Amino acid sequence: MAVFDDCFSFVIGVEGGYTDNPNDPGNWTGGAPNQGQLKGTKFGISAKAYPTLDIPNLGLADAEAIYRRDYWNRLQGDSLPPPVALVAFDSAVNAGVGNAARWLQMAVGTKPDGVIGPQTLAALAAKKPGAVAVEMLAQRNAYNYSLSAAANFGLGWSRRLFAVSQQAAIMQA
Repeated sequence: MAVFDDCFSFVIGVEGGYTDNPNDPGNWTGGAPNQGQLKGTKFGISAKAYPTLDIPNLGLADAEAIYRRDYWNRLQGDSLPPPVALVAFDSAVNAGVGNAARWLQMAVGTKPDGVIGPQTLAALAAKKPGAVAVEMLAQRNAYNYSLSAAANFGLGWSRRLFAVSQQAAIMQA
């Protein structure tokens, strides 16, 4: 529970409040600029992922419930060492649960099927959490720069990766 709280506090801190940048695909209910309605993103909860939510009026408690149910629990967050839990959780919020799970699986050498299960957790237990977190961030960085949106958002994504790395190191200590 305390690890979730720490991870949630970090993610809320980097996600911030409400934004409706029309160039951000996540702010549109259709998942692309000018596709659907521009409802925005708040606390990292996007119109793309939750097109029926009233994003501007989303409360912090609602965001926390969504994060726990749709991200943390799907990642088996309570079973992950703190630095890996943070990187996986932040990655899931920023790039999707499937990507976060695959980056963890690639970091521990299991089949990257996007679902964290017993094999992934067993392989993780045999690795150093800090090294796994670093490899996950490297995989995420490569992914980020493969996206066409990197020209607009890449520097911000890089800042976030460095902040996640720093916080994961603190959680490792």
